[in-house]
Amino acid sequence: MGRKMAVRVIRVLPDPVLRQKAKKVNKIDKSVQRLVDDMIETMRAASGVGLAAPQIGVPLRVAVIEVPGNEVIVLVNPEIVKRKGERLLQEAV
Repeated sequence: MGRKMAVRVIRVLPDPVLRQKAKKVNKIDKSVQRLVDDMIETMRAASGVGLAAPQIGVPLRVAVIEVPGNEVIVLVNPEIVKRKGERLLQEAV
């Protein structure tokens, strides 16, 4: 019998976990898969389109993004390799 996914609490500023440097994931194991499953469930429950692990209190470099068609992209240890210009965005609350 599979584990039921959990909706976790989304942290907001000034929660200190949001200011911590997230740690690199060294191994993708069952605990990381459980985290990803919970992140997807939490993101959908909040009607969001993306969620990073620190937003649910886990200081790991993991993010999930939902694109049209209910396809979910999971990012583990993402890095920005090139950046050009500026873009001003407003985050959903």
